[in-house]
Amino acid sequence: MSEGKKLRILLACEESQAVTKAFRDLGHEAFSCDLQESSGGYPEWHTQGDVTELLKQHWDIVIAFPPCTYMTNGGAVRMYPQKGVIDQERYKKAMEAKDFFMLFYNLDCKYVAIENPVPMTVIGLPKYDQIIQPYMFGEPFSKKTCLWLKGLPKLQPTEILTEYQPYINGGGGRLEKANYKGKTFANGSVKRSKFFQGVADAMAKQWSEFVLSGAVADFNKNFEPKTLFENEM
Repeated sequence: MSEGKKLRILLACEESQAVTKAFRDLGHEAFSCDLQESSGGYPEWHTQGDVTELLKQHWDIVIAFPPCTYMTNGGAVRMYPQKGVIDQERYKKAMEAKDFFMLFYNLDCKYVAIENPVPMTVIGLPKYDQIIQPYMFGEPFSKKTCLWLKGLPKLQPTEILTEYQPYINGGGGRLEKANYKGKTFANGSVKRSKFFQGVADAMAKQWSEFVLSGAVADFNKNFEPKTLFENEM
C-alpha cells in the first residue's frame, strides 16, 4: 500500500458532484449517484438511479446526503399543524426517510459519513457526531449541518470567518435580527440544499489523508519482510 493509492469513493444522493469533484481533484476515483440527473458537469462519474445496488459494491469511503425534507427540525411546524398533534401522513414519510438514512448508518463499510440538517427528536435518529457550519470552512454563511461518522475523524475547520449571514431564511422572529435584515436568502429546494465548496474540499482532503494514512499503518504493522525471503528459498 503506497501513499499514491487511489481510493474508491461513493457520494450517495449527490447530484451537484461538489464532493465528487473535490475527491477527483486529489486523484481519487469518486462517483456520485442520485435519482436526479447530475448538474456537476461530469455525467461519466454519475449514476442516475437507486443507490441501493451500488452499495453492494466495495467502496473505501461512502459519503451520503439522504433526503431530509420530512426529518429536519426546520419542518417541525408542518409535522405539528396543531400543538401536540402530529401530521400522520408526514410522519409516515419521515419514517420512510429514516429507513433510507439507516441504510447508510448500518452499511458494511469501514468509513462512512452521513450529512443532514438537525433532525426532529420525534424521528429518533441516532445522535450525530459533529455539527459544522460553512463559516468554519471559509464560506460566509451559517447553515447548521450534522455529520454522522463511522471510522472517520471529525472535520477540522480550515478558515473560520467572523462575518457571515444565514444562508436560509429561518422565518418567524429571526427576521428581526441584525444578521437577517436586508439579506437575500436561498430559495427553492435546489438552492437551499447547496453544498459548500469549502466543506467539500475539507472532506476530500482530510478524510482521504486519514484513510490512506491508516491503510499504510495497517500495511506496515502486518508486513513481515522475512516471509519474502522465505518464499524465495
